[in-house]
Amino acid sequence: MKEPAFVRQNADKWKKFEQILTNPNEARPDTYADLFVEITDDLAYARTFYPNSQVSRYLNGLAAKVHQSIYKNKRESSNRLIDFWRYELPHLFYQSHRLLFISFLIFMGSFLIGCLSTIYDDTFVRLILSDGYVNMTLENIKDGNAMGVYKDSEPLYMFIRIAFNNVRVAFLTFVLGIFFSIGTAFVLFQNGVMVGSFMTMFAQENVLPVALKTVWLHGTLEIAAIVIAGCAGLVIGNSIIFPGTYSRTESFKRGAMQGLKTLVGLVPIIILAALIEGYITRHGDSMPLALSLFIIIGSLVFMIWYFIIYPIQLNKRGEVQAEEKTTAAFILGT
Repeated sequence: MKEPAFVRQNADKWKKFEQILTNPNEARPDTYADLFVEITDDLAYARTFYPNSQVSRYLNGLAAKVHQSIYKNKRESSNRLIDFWRYELPHLFYQSHRLLFISFLIFMGSFLIGCLSTIYDDTFVRLILSDGYVNMTLENIKDGNAMGVYKDSEPLYMFIRIAFNNVRVAFLTFVLGIFFSIGTAFVLFQNGVMVGSFMTMFAQENVLPVALKTVWLHGTLEIAAIVIAGCAGLVIGNSIIFPGTYSRTESFKRGAMQGLKTLVGLVPIIILAALIEGYITRHGDSMPLALSLFIIIGSLVFMIWYFIIYPIQLNKRGEVQAEEKTTAAFILGT
């Protein structure tokens, strides 16, 4: 690869590294370690093919700054967890917003398929949810207790069972990304169709308003978690399909680590959704509409803010605070 092409291919990445290094208050050891590996890879390439060039000197200086930051900005262990939630996880999501949107589209597309299939085929919902579940739900609706399924177990037992199941589904959605993202897409599709069929069944039985204000008490966080787990799975799948300048093995390792951190970040949200489903959803049909809307809208606003808006704000803050160095300006053409 010719030197100008090498610079064009990596210029945006180097510029981003410069911006991150100018934000000491947001320094995270793991981030700097990842930067150091990427910069040294580029430096080794530049030294091999462009020895004594300006780009080699620039990368050598940038690698030195990253190396210094790894030791200069070490945090105490007590701050590590705070840093993860405040900076690391949002930064990971900023890098994955495109895949998050794709995960959302897959889920919503399958949700609509579930709705339409249930509308035009009255046996479809039984195929998806099983005869036993559908018959039980119809019997509950007939008895004036449409949301009875959320009241048939003790709250603690229901919470533990749901939390375990949802963590399992999220982990499965992530892990199946190793099959070139196809496995992740399938789990998203399966869950989307199921939710679409479920909600359409309530609409056909004229109890949709009750279902909406009850199911989405926990469903807002639960479905968002599945979509985000889908994003993590797509990250690992993309790392295999599109390794970029890395070897496929190295790209896979990086994608797997990024996806795994995302999955770890989901665990509290999954637990919170299970708590709501176990202890609050059972009262949803009798709960004041204002309180129900407060929980649903509050959950939705939090998820959008933390996983979409806040990462963008962090990135913009870095861009505003970044000061371009003279050498970087020469290399990047700014």
